[in-house]
Amino acid sequence: MAKAPKMCFDRLLPRDLKRMQLQREGAAGRSRAISLIGKQWPNGSTIRVRFLGGSASQKDLVRDVAPQWTQHANLEFAFTEDPTAEIRVSFDANDGAWSYVGIDNLDIPLHAATLNLGWQDEGVILHEFGHMIGLSHEHQNPDGGLQWNEQKVIADLAGPPNFWDPETTRRNVLHKYSADQLHGTEFDRNSIMLYAFPASWTVNGVSTHENEKLSTLDKAFVASEALYPPIDGGGSGAVALAVTEAQAASIGNPGEVDLFSFEAASAGRHVIQTLGATDVFMTLFGPDSQTAKIADDDDSGSGRNALIAADLSPGTYYVQVRHYDERRTGEYQVLVSR
Repeated sequence: MAKAPKMCFDRLLPRDLKRMQLQREGAAGRSRAISLIGKQWPNGSTIRVRFLGGSASQKDLVRDVAPQWTQHANLEFAFTEDPTAEIRVSFDANDGAWSYVGIDNLDIPLHAATLNLGWQDEGVILHEFGHMIGLSHEHQNPDGGLQWNEQKVIADLAGPPNFWDPETTRRNVLHKYSADQLHGTEFDRNSIMLYAFPASWTVNGVSTHENEKLSTLDKAFVASEALYPPIDGGGSGAVALAVTEAQAASIGNPGEVDLFSFEAASAGRHVIQTLGATDVFMTLFGPDSQTAKIADDDDSGSGRNALIAADLSPGTYYVQVRHYDERRTGEYQVLVSR
């Protein structure tokens, strides 16, 4: 009997462990997939990557392969020795292949790895860095048409080379995200985020093939308005905020993430808050960085508004705002005050 394929597993934060659910037959909703809403980096970010160990050849391969994503997504990868780098790559052969998803990486202690390459080739590097920029497994697309033979999948993944328990298999293979939790495209059989599955794993005889390259849809999706589109004239595309003046804004589409910036001219206490009836979630980054997270907040302001009060040094700061319920839209205001 052929061995099961080597599988990547998701590293999920505790708050997200219950987000995935079995898609009900006939459930209403858009056929969306690939990227969980709320996991995206601010568009235009430079994401710093540090290696935790690894040979010279292992590091060189990552430096050569991973930036293929940045040829299409409006992101940059900066390989650095800086101990505060957002991404820390380890090469533990006994720990499989995995990555935290998108900005979940910012919640991991700086001494710990955020991405592991337990084995190395072009496909697994692209796959794990796909998770790192916010992409999910394509086989968990609610529109994928894969009807699992659950007992067979659980039995095969319990053996070598994965040795997964049933819950790990359910979370990483069998369960699907609900359509309204996701950005995405139609199901893509050529996606780098899809593994090769034998026909014996499905009750309808459907199989998938191994993908080692970014697909046409992978490239188009990460460059789309839903994720990291190019910005005319360069820059981050952030809307500039004037301190003490409220800025009117609107989440016009489900899953939209708005980005603002402001200048702290001098050191001191700053209060960043939203106003209005829309229930939003806000994240503050800086100084002079779209990836150095200072704080996030949900309901510390009036009503369902967000509020962050922080002692800031001089520099440029970025404010990311999304609806708490990714299915909804609404108008709001952003105010920065001293």
